Amino acid sequence: MSKPPVAGNRTGRKLGQKVKKGKLKASSRRWLERHINDPYVQRAKLEGYRARAAFKLLEIDEKHNILGGARRIIDLGAAPGSWSQIAAKVTDSTDADPRVAAIDFLEMDPLPGVRVLQMDFLDDDAPEKLIEAVGGTPNLVISDMAAPTTGHRQTDHIRTMHLCEVAAHFAIEVLAEGGHFLAKTFQGGTERELLNLLKQNFKQVIHVKPGASRAESVEMFLLAKGFKGRKASDEALEAEEDA
Repeated sequence: MSKPPVAGNRTGRKLGQKVKKGKLKASSRRWLERHINDPYVQRAKLEGYRARAAFKLLEIDEKHNILGGARRIIDLGAAPGSWSQIAAKVTDSTDADPRVAAIDFLEMDPLPGVRVLQMDFLDDDAPEKLIEAVGGTPNLVISDMAAPTTGHRQTDHIRTMHLCEVAAHFAIEVLAEGGHFLAKTFQGGTERELLNLLKQNFKQVIHVKPGASRAESVEMFLLAKGFKGRKASDEALEAEEDA
């Protein structure tokens, strides 16, 4: 479905552009130069996606087929909305029959076929509102949530892993049998308890790093495929409590 962008002039912009020094700090100038010269950024503009992150999801799907057959999708940490754009397309979601619910505490421009909730996913009433917004049982829960970075790698890892864990518990509570869960994590080791939880409830659990994820980035994605169903989830919980 997605091919790595080829460096060149497909967008009418030459790669290798420099940003004038002006009043920008050196670090800000380097970030801006990397951004405007990123072929994924240019391809996202060309193909109408809100962010280069769209290609992370498309590349994961190309290899692991998580979008095929999805009828309802919940997108956590959705802003600016590129994953929701893809979700609306594959589910044939419309404003009259919405099949995609997206949530982020950041403001997100409206998208056709997507119910957008501007609120913190950690709020107590967020899960219920998401289920109401998506209009039925989701086949796929995707999460690009990450805690604001502090610059301290271990702290950032712990904070983002907490979001990943909360998203995983939510997915187990709401997914249809056979559904999938995809969430951002950081390199540094997924918590054993989280991996065990997912392995008890899904048929396959793997880490993936799509080509669209920058090589220097520590981000990875945790993919759990084939939800075993609520009965299996309840049995796993009972076994854990008896241990």
